[in-house]
Amino acid sequence: MIKAVIFDMFETLVSMFSGDTYFSEDMAADLQIEVADYKNAWHTTEHDRSCGNCTIEEGIKTTLEMLVAYSEESVKLIADKRRKNLEGIFERTPEETIALLQELKKRGIKIGLISNCYSDEADVIRKSSIFPYLDVAMLSYEQGTCKPDHEIYKKAMDKLGVTASECLFVGDGGSKELFAARDLGMKCLQAQYFADLAFEPHIPCYKLDDFEHAYTQEDILKAVDSE
Repeated sequence: MIKAVIFDMFETLVSMFSGDTYFSEDMAADLQIEVADYKNAWHTTEHDRSCGNCTIEEGIKTTLEMLVAYSEESVKLIADKRRKNLEGIFERTPEETIALLQELKKRGIKIGLISNCYSDEADVIRKSSIFPYLDVAMLSYEQGTCKPDHEIYKKAMDKLGVTASECLFVGDGGSKELFAARDLGMKCLQAQYFADLAFEPHIPCYKLDDFEHAYTQEDILKAVDSE
């Protein structure tokens, strides 16, 4: 019997592609830096940004220093544009997402979140309309560990008071999150209802044949009912 649903955030509860995007290509263009150079430098800071070793501003600063392009103005430009984009993503939270969370609450199903995120993303998540529905929020920036590390899943289960067999994990599949959840004994669904919004060069995760798929948020409720 499913007693808890644990969600990924991006491309599962909200989509980064629902409106304006601000990826490393855009950052490089704003600073008139070669995209490949910026992306290579940016990705070297990803682990530290995700696991709370540095704030988003510190990560941007380190990136720009590697490219000999640092200035306080450039850091502020990128950080402000990222925050504006993130706030827009959550302002466009789908009605279907809220309806799903409300229905799970009505049924007495606990709701968890495990999200690999940076400091600005963690802040915006906590201020979002989604956050009050969450019984447990495991944000990698705050936890010091990221998916697919089993530790973050185990912490979520402990706080929810459930076992792996009582959990349904729903995510788009990035960061090998579904494989880790399955290895721990959770039932898994790959969220596909935002897949048509994604575009190159940032497709979050390709369709995985290893898992069942949710093509609408209603499919998540069906998966809960089937157990």
